[in-house]
Amino acid sequence: MKVCYLFTTFPLLSETPYQRDLRALARQPVELEIWSLWGGGGSFAGTTVRRFVKWRAAALPWFLLYWLWRKPRVLLDFFIRFARKGFRQPLNAGETVLGAAFALCYARNFLHEAEPPDLFYGAWATLPASAAQLLAELTDRPFAMGAHAYDVFRNGGDWDLEHKLAKTALVVTSSASTRRALLARGASPERTVLIRRGLEALPQPKSPRHERVPLRILAVGRLIEKKGYAEQLEVYAALKAMAVPFEARIVGEGPLRPSLEKRRDELGLNGEVALVGAMSHELVLDQYEWADVLLFTGKVARSGDRDGLPNVVPEAMAYSVPVVATCVAGVPEAVEDGRSGILVRGDFVTSCANAVKQLQIDNGLYERLIAGARAWVEYNYDAGANSRRLLHHFEAALTAAEERKVL
Repeated sequence: MKVCYLFTTFPLLSETPYQRDLRALARQPVELEIWSLWGGGGSFAGTTVRRFVKWRAAALPWFLLYWLWRKPRVLLDFFIRFARKGFRQPLNAGETVLGAAFALCYARNFLHEAEPPDLFYGAWATLPASAAQLLAELTDRPFAMGAHAYDVFRNGGDWDLEHKLAKTALVVTSSASTRRALLARGASPERTVLIRRGLEALPQPKSPRHERVPLRILAVGRLIEKKGYAEQLEVYAALKAMAVPFEARIVGEGPLRPSLEKRRDELGLNGEVALVGAMSHELVLDQYEWADVLLFTGKVARSGDRDGLPNVVPEAMAYSVPVVATCVAGVPEAVEDGRSGILVRGDFVTSCANAVKQLQIDNGLYERLIAGARAWVEYNYDAGANSRRLLHHFEAALTAAEERKVL
């Protein structure tokens, strides 16, 4: 089987979990072709990452006429849908136009390859899936897509999501909460599968520090609204007021950095809280070794955006770092309160501070959470096992697509 993976920009630092999945999939009996439609490129895991060469868009009028002649119903249907509602979200509209341009410019190339792809796979339900769907319709091949929290919730989700869900051979998502949202948007239960991310190898369990003074608190993620860092700073202020000795590191970069630094200074937390910027995944792993607790304060942003199951949560669990987290979206799928972590409800700041303080002094609870987290990770977060499941679903999707052609 040959699967053509389409990304917006690949490989990026923020796509480390996807890179692990692809490396695991590359070890299966499948041929991968990888495209980056906006920037990116180079090579990955021994495979060339091909780029959308933008100068080809100069010939877009010719390609458009060619495909209007070959596939008039496909293009007319696309243009009518886009005219009706595609312009409501400017960024999403631009992504769709870019994906359509790529498909129109490269569909003939795919058809003329010695071994054309059997399946087009859009890594996200936005730009990549727009390109994958149009490529599939122009080349008479099936397409599949990933659909994650960003695709479904931010500003109402992708403008053409319902149509893509109706046409795709397979939808892959990594959290049960997002799967439920996809089903509510019309996805087929049989064609919508939950496949977690994963680690290529689980680390050896580390021994906890029995004297966690000062308590080492870690947070990892982009400095954006849905991560709840403004509220997290209030938690640190509460810990300081409770005379809990601690050190906190926030790993990540983003547009909220200036406002977060300002608020940190206003709260008098300069000596306790460090915003250390973005790090490579290898350096983030070092932070797990340093940390006593992972604090995740995710929330639903004003745009509706939220995390599904943020990868930092199961990663910390794998590295024997107990998690204190808000009860948002897919987090409770991994963090079972009192068993594999602590979920915060009610008065957020006080509850969070009390939970963190408890983990500083209660060795029995600390060790029980580590053991429970490890059991969840071993069962759910194995990249090799999950890649085999994904390949099985790819094969089933291709078989079903062939059967529909026969009918």
